[in-house]
Amino acid sequence: MMPPAARLGVIFLCHDDLHVAAKMVRIWHDGGAAVAIHVDRRTPDDQYEVMKHVLSDLKDLQWVPRGECHWGMFSMVRATQNSAEVLLERFLDVTHVIVASGSCLPLRPVRELTDYLTRHANVDFIESVSAEDVGWTVGGLNSERFRRFFPFSWRKRRRLFDLTVNLQRWLRIRRRLPQGVVPHLGSQWWCLTRKTLSAILNDPHRKIYDRFFYWVWIPDEAYFQSLVRLHSTRIESRSLTLSNFDDQGKPYILYSDHADMLALSRCFVARKIWSGAHELFARFPEDAGPENSADEPNPVSMERMIAAAVARRKLGRPGLYMQSRYPRKDRENGKTSAPYAVLQGFSDLYPDFESWLKPRVEGDVHGHILAPDMVEFAGRPECGPGALPSHPASRDYDPVGFLTSLIRISDRMQIFQMSPRDLQDLNWFMVTDPNATIRIITGAWVVPLMHSDMPFDDVRRAAARLQRIELEQLEILRSVWVKADVQIWELSDFAARPAAILQRVVRDITPGSWPLYDQPPVQRDIEEIGRFLQRLRNAGLQPRLMGEFPATRSQREWNV
Repeated sequence: MMPPAARLGVIFLCHDDLHVAAKMVRIWHDGGAAVAIHVDRRTPDDQYEVMKHVLSDLKDLQWVPRGECHWGMFSMVRATQNSAEVLLERFLDVTHVIVASGSCLPLRPVRELTDYLTRHANVDFIESVSAEDVGWTVGGLNSERFRRFFPFSWRKRRRLFDLTVNLQRWLRIRRRLPQGVVPHLGSQWWCLTRKTLSAILNDPHRKIYDRFFYWVWIPDEAYFQSLVRLHSTRIESRSLTLSNFDDQGKPYILYSDHADMLALSRCFVARKIWSGAHELFARFPEDAGPENSADEPNPVSMERMIAAAVARRKLGRPGLYMQSRYPRKDRENGKTSAPYAVLQGFSDLYPDFESWLKPRVEGDVHGHILAPDMVEFAGRPECGPGALPSHPASRDYDPVGFLTSLIRISDRMQIFQMSPRDLQDLNWFMVTDPNATIRIITGAWVVPLMHSDMPFDDVRRAAARLQRIELEQLEILRSVWVKADVQIWELSDFAARPAAILQRVVRDITPGSWPLYDQPPVQRDIEEIGRFLQRLRNAGLQPRLMGEFPATRSQREWNV
């Protein structure tokens, strides 16, 4: 024997965008539902009258006496109670009552929802989770919201709210729960049977319960969710309305580009719909055909997508820095978005190293992008990748933003040269970045100095400055905080086996490359470096980064 058909009643709560709310009322009404409408008393009267005029052709609508509704206060519960009483008194054939708002959009025909309720005639669909076990509340106050008094609005009087909570904690004030009531929490968008809802509204202890929940924080998420446990014989602790919240406890707003995901969810109702999502209002409710009319709601895919979006909002994309998201130091979701390579000392030994390396690796090979006079992008354009300027003043204004933007611009690896002559502001940033591959030949900067035409006193001063900078740099590179892939060779170690080290560097940048090169790059002459370093020692500077080079005279000096 088939159970009698269900008749749906809708408690419709609204306070703004009444032109959209009127369209939702018409959808519910035309689907055969009885509707009781409560409009917030704070909504301008002219807007209220326009809504009544627009819906004046629907003769059996019930307009509930208006009251002010404040978020987090008992006024929300009172509006729901008043609407439920009007609905049950006026429509004696209503078997189930659902709570909806002006931003709740039916995704499936209303008759599919009533058929579903017919098949689940004695089931109360209400999210009802013990306050001791709930894990989604934001800002704490799971059980404490029932044990303290909350006379002030959290949104409008935040300081008074916090002051009264802290004062009650200090005074150890604990309210006594009404006998038999076990605190539960859940979504306010429930669907109850007439029997259960009537039992809650007509409970002989209702005045006691109302007085208790009047002082509870956000009672609309606790009143029916707790009292239903006293009267229901069968509870499905879930809502028939798809509703998700972000990490700040705010409802996740749905837009037109969510249409396909909403359709796949097969949920009956979704909130919170943006008032400008005209494509959603035009598409839904959507009839998927008789073969799909009995589908069970499946919000999992939608909830996963929303959870991923919330996580992305909290964590951000790796290496993304912008005005709307600038994370604190060391709290980034990845300092940079992709691997990159920093090579120091190679261009000092090989003047044409950049051109030699370019065809042998998979990536964009730049010069000294942190050079003091110019940002040396590959090919030396005035405007670099992604319209990054080559002017050092722009780069130096925000070096981190410059580097992270350069790496995000392309899906190719970014490779650039470094030197003690360059800007040093990014040293800590790069060595603590797991995406960085850093290869350094220490003391290589002495080779260009040896071949320069500067007076030796100037050479000595430059050598002293560069050595001091590189020593500070090496202190950072050898700290316990290093997360980059760092390899360091002294100049003498590199000079002893340049081919093997060059081969290793190329393979580190582009794994699997073979053969690495057909011929080595042209190297500056370092035959005289031992004598040059001795001259620096004789001038009072102790070279500390080049390794061991013999200080013997060259053959040319002996011939002289």
